[in-house]
Amino acid sequence: MQRLSTVNQRRRQDMAGLYLEEFVVGHVFQHTLRKTVTESDNMLFSVMTLNPQPLHIDFDFAARSEWGKPLVNSLFTLGLMIGISVNDITVGTTVANLGMKETVFPHPVFHGDTIRVETTVVSVRESKSKPDRGIVEFEHRAYNQHGDLVAKCTRQAMMLKKKAA
Repeated sequence: MQRLSTVNQRRRQDMAGLYLEEFVVGHVFQHTLRKTVTESDNMLFSVMTLNPQPLHIDFDFAARSEWGKPLVNSLFTLGLMIGISVNDITVGTTVANLGMKETVFPHPVFHGDTIRVETTVVSVRESKSKPDRGIVEFEHRAYNQHGDLVAKCTRQAMMLKKKAA
């Protein structure tokens, strides 16, 4: 029977995520995965997070708003933006998500909008206390099908370093 750490190491080697040493400051990832946001996405997310905001879930209320229709929950948009990036850059090599700052939503997202995402590597540094990892700062940007910026945030993630051979 294999030790759990050996199984986990093999699993990480099969993952698409990048290790700390593979990130280059200034590199821009153009994520190929895209998502068209549906009414069901918005309703399910709002209900699951107990968010009763009528701008998201009440079509009559939203029709009388300045938008004339429901807005997609901005926290869904944030999660989608980061989620789209995961397969290309962090799947299997992230130790922890450390935080987000400077999160903005400059344009609303509506049902039927298709979201695409870009990620820029802002900074990379080794951990001062743990030699097997480091911190990468990313700037994620989400755009709708018209090219309008709909979300942006800076995120710090603790990433594994490659194991010495």
